[in-house]
Amino acid sequence: MDHVISGVAKFQRDVFPKNKEVFKKLATSQNPEVLFITCSDSRIDPNMVTQTGPGDLFICRNAGNVVPPHSNQTGGMTASIEFAVAALGVEHIVICGHTDCGAMKGALAPEALDELPHVKEWLGHCRGATEVVKHKHGSVGSEHLEEVTKENVLLQIQHLKTHPSVAGRLACKEVQIHGWVYNIETGEVLCYDAASESFKPMEECYTSDTAFKTAVGL
Repeated sequence: MDHVISGVAKFQRDVFPKNKEVFKKLATSQNPEVLFITCSDSRIDPNMVTQTGPGDLFICRNAGNVVPPHSNQTGGMTASIEFAVAALGVEHIVICGHTDCGAMKGALAPEALDELPHVKEWLGHCRGATEVVKHKHGSVGSEHLEEVTKENVLLQIQHLKTHPSVAGRLACKEVQIHGWVYNIETGEVLCYDAASESFKPMEECYTSDTAFKTAVGL
């Protein structure tokens, strides 16, 4: 904890003064372009990976970068998505999974989560991903972790589209959805390309004339 406390002191002493005008502007408003949904895993730092600063990303994090399908039961993710899209008017939504994801390991072996009943129930939102991989191979196990991680990103995108605020803006092409997988060891970020139905290196996805086409479902 000491390094966290000293980090606050360093921020106040060295970082904040150099960015005082930025924080002054952010003190009364925000205008993020991107809703970034990713895992709670401590190894993931959205701002570091995207090299963005305060006010650039509206970040939602939970175990497994899950987006529960829309329902009349209000939850934190549902409210946050609605606020980001309908109130803040974000133009892009990124769902970002990652390698060595503990949540995906749990989704692959739900029987091991009996002592973590809330985690087990939460990861029920990922079951469709494991079922897809199981159907492809006849069985599913730890050797399919990478494939399940990718399928989970696509599954959560499908869930995202059930949220009314998202569905309306998708229909009018006012928002784009992106599916990413971040490799912790290599730093590589793969993005889903709807045209080829595969995950590709980012440099192959985002060029000036194809960026829109790589947005999932558009």
